[in-house]
Amino acid sequence: MKFPNRSAAVSKAKIRRLTTARQVVAAATLGLFVLGQLAPLVTAQQPARAQAADAKPAAEDAKPKAGPNGEARVGKYLRIGAPITDQVRNRVRRTVETFVDQTKKRGQWPVLIFEIQSGRTDFGAAADLAKYLTGPSLNGATTVAYVPKSLTGHGVLVALACNEIVIHKDGINETTEIGDAGAFDATVDQTMLAGYRQTADARKTVPLPIVLKMLDKNLELLQVETETSREFVLRADLEELKKRKAVSEPKVVVAAGRPGLFTAAQAQELGIVAAAVTDRAELMQQQGLPRNALEEDPSIDGDWRTVRIDVKGAIKDEDMARRMKTLEDQTREHDANFICVYIDSPGGSFSGSSNLANALKSLEPNKRRTVAYIPKQARGDAALIALACDQIVMGPDAQLGGSGEAAVGEDVVKNYELTFREVAAAKFHSPALAAAIVNPEIEVFRYTRKDTGLTDFFTPDELAERPDAAQWQQGERIHAPPHNFMMSGTRAKELGVALETVGDFNDFKALYGLSDDPRLIEPNVAMQLIEALNSPGLTLLLLLIGGAALYAELHTPGVGVGAFIAAVCFVLFFWSKYLGGTAGWLEVLLFALGTICILIEIFVFPGVGIFGLGGGLLVIGSLVLASQTFVLPKNEYQMEHLRTTLLVIVGAIGGTLVATTVMRRYLPHAPMFNRMYLAPPSGEELTELSRRESLGAFEHLVGTRGTTTTPLVPGGKARFGDQLVDVVSDGDFIDRGLAVEVAEVQGTRVVVRAVSV
Repeated sequence: MKFPNRSAAVSKAKIRRLTTARQVVAAATLGLFVLGQLAPLVTAQQPARAQAADAKPAAEDAKPKAGPNGEARVGKYLRIGAPITDQVRNRVRRTVETFVDQTKKRGQWPVLIFEIQSGRTDFGAAADLAKYLTGPSLNGATTVAYVPKSLTGHGVLVALACNEIVIHKDGINETTEIGDAGAFDATVDQTMLAGYRQTADARKTVPLPIVLKMLDKNLELLQVETETSREFVLRADLEELKKRKAVSEPKVVVAAGRPGLFTAAQAQELGIVAAAVTDRAELMQQQGLPRNALEEDPSIDGDWRTVRIDVKGAIKDEDMARRMKTLEDQTREHDANFICVYIDSPGGSFSGSSNLANALKSLEPNKRRTVAYIPKQARGDAALIALACDQIVMGPDAQLGGSGEAAVGEDVVKNYELTFREVAAAKFHSPALAAAIVNPEIEVFRYTRKDTGLTDFFTPDELAERPDAAQWQQGERIHAPPHNFMMSGTRAKELGVALETVGDFNDFKALYGLSDDPRLIEPNVAMQLIEALNSPGLTLLLLLIGGAALYAELHTPGVGVGAFIAAVCFVLFFWSKYLGGTAGWLEVLLFALGTICILIEIFVFPGVGIFGLGGGLLVIGSLVLASQTFVLPKNEYQMEHLRTTLLVIVGAIGGTLVATTVMRRYLPHAPMFNRMYLAPPSGEELTELSRRESLGAFEHLVGTRGTTTTPLVPGGKARFGDQLVDVVSDGDFIDRGLAVEVAEVQGTRVVVRAVSV
């Protein structure tokens, strides 16, 4: 009985299983059918979902980095040199507290970037600064340690105290390293280890074993793999770690006895640094800061000590040479840390502007801030001077860039463009916008970086060369050919070239908190004299007086007053041109040679002509070359300069002719001058001389005695009875009023000698 009953139970179980299987199969079939019907719809919707998924991160990435509550980020840049002293610590604290307080009041998020330099530093000083940087007073700010060059010593502790570390990326010929904090210490004691441990625990950005290995080279740093992650451990702590976790076979990262010193690539791999950058511009981009957001404040050790240099009117090479000299001297004399460059110029000399720009560019921004103030214009090459400053402040309608006083030839535009780019990049202005000022043929666009929302300006070729080109989205076209790029003050501020626009110089002072006018850099007495002598008016006057005095000397032989005055005038002319940077020894030698040729024409070979003509051309050529830096003009500015020079010289020649005419007519009859000025013969004397010369009737004078009416040097006049005769001494100079005797007569040449009465 039981057996049949069991079989029946089994049969029922089989039936139930079969029924269930059929239900599963039916359900699966129905499911597949439904999926088949929905597949096209699902497939059609997938791209939309993918686009939506992509759109969300893109939208999030488009937002620039900001503070926790969306505040705009603003940066402050500070250099921390070695050794770190009490003065350095106090300076950092004062600057940081002031900056953080100001940014918080403006509703901004402060980003403090510390450039930390390598060198011997006492552990206690570094630990105090590290404790301040990790303290609660900086919870409302982001601190970044920037390592541009290899960093060793206890400056490493200061870097570890920041929220993140950014290192300079390795170059071809250099390797930037960080670590070996105990490099300058004979031993590493427990106090040091505790200080580094405390900083590492406070920041938790660099694993503690790596931090300790950086300090103590006798430790051995290992790397192990756990079930969840990679970990670093010191050899002495490995067994303790094994008790808590299952770890892989340890790998030696840095062996005992070797310093914990890591290259930029190694530091990135080990998580020591947050990023590696090639320059400060990339650093700012990495921090989500605009190109010109980082301010270096040279006044942190005290108030502004201000000076001002003016660049007004057309720029000349000699002007810039003088201004560079006075800028250097007076900046050092007054220990200035704020230099206002007041620019109101159409340009005029690329070499002069580039020399001053390079001088301004070379000033360290952490010691001296340079600010260009442009109330009206900085056109052409004058814009280069503005771009060489740390900041630019303009009037709303002022003009920056565009064509200027000097035309730029096609043969040099590429060289000029390169200079504009280098100067702009050095001061964190846009190189592309700067290049468009001097090269009208390039095209510049505004680009926005998708991951940070930062904007910058590039030419299409520049963007194509960037490794992150795909991250930038093209926007507004800023400049298109064929004109030189020019910005108003308002536009320059919008593009980030100008810091601010102001109504006048009082507003400029208020912007920087200057209570008094900056000390105007004036040239010293010698420079003022040189500048005055180089002016067209005084140059003309020097040449006029010098020429007239030389003429007078030729007609008052033996006196020397005219020769002295002429020498003084021409020496002043060439001295001022030499110090002004336009004349050299060549011009002086040409002038001297020309003068000698003219004298040969007058006294040695009269009537030949070649010496007189050649000497005159040499003199004029020397005066022209001494007044300018070029030989032949190549642009409009140089043509205008040449016209001015020729006008001055022609004016001087014309004035000399007028002066000689006046002297020839009036000086022989003027009191005192009539005794030394060689007067021309009267009409009757000329007639008699002509008659005698035509007849050669001077033979009767041989042996005759007379009296000199003018000095004989060696030529002059003597009176024999009632006859006034042109005579020549036989070799000696004979003064006026002395007795002479005719020694011989050669045609119309009467030779006399002095005799005793």
